[in-house]
Amino acid sequence: MRKLTYFVASTIDGFIAAEDGSVDFFPVGGDHVPSIISQYPETLPTKVREARGVAAGNIYFDTVIMGRKAHDFGVRTGTASPYEHLRQFVVSTTMPEPPAPGVEVISGDPVAAVRDLKKQAGLGIWLCGGGELAQTLLPEIDQVFLKLYPVLLGTGRPLFGGGMKLPEPERFRVITSRVYADGVAFLKYGRIR
Repeated sequence: MRKLTYFVASTIDGFIAAEDGSVDFFPVGGDHVPSIISQYPETLPTKVREARGVAAGNIYFDTVIMGRKAHDFGVRTGTASPYEHLRQFVVSTTMPEPPAPGVEVISGDPVAAVRDLKKQAGLGIWLCGGGELAQTLLPEIDQVFLKLYPVLLGTGRPLFGGGMKLPEPERFRVITSRVYADGVAFLKYGRIR
C-alpha cells in the first residue's frame, strides 16, 4: 500500500509559514539543497525544475495533496498548477472547480480520499501542506519528512494546525537524520503503529 508522507519545512519552534502565509524567512540556498534535489526532485515546483534543468523523474512521489492555503501560495507566485509532473489534489470546500487542468479538487472527506489513493497503484503520496490539513489527515500520515531550519519565528502557521487535541500521543520513530553545514536538519520519521 502507498504511504502518505508529510514532507514540509519548519522552523525550530514548529511553524511552516508566517501568519500571512509567507515563507520568505526560510533560506533559499544552502548545502542541503543538492540533497533534496537529488533524492526528492518531485518536491520542486515544475517551473523550478525547468529553471534548474532538473530532468530526473519522480523517485519517491507521484501524487501531491495540498490544502487550499498551500495551493493559493502557488497561485500568488504565478501558477495554479505548481506540480504538473505529479497528480495534484487540492482539498477545499470553497473552490468551485479545479483551478487548472491537471489539478483535482477534493471537496468531501479528505481522509476517505487519501485512503482511496493509498489503495491505488503508484509511488508515494506527498502531503505538502498545510498544517490544518496535516492535522485532519494525521490518522493517515505514515511518515513525516521534516526540513528543520534554524529559525525562530515566534508565531505563525503551526506544523499541525492550531489547538490539536489528541486522545493519546501519536508515536513516530526516526528513520534517518542529517544536519547540513548550513544548519538545516533533515529528519525522517516513520509512524509506529
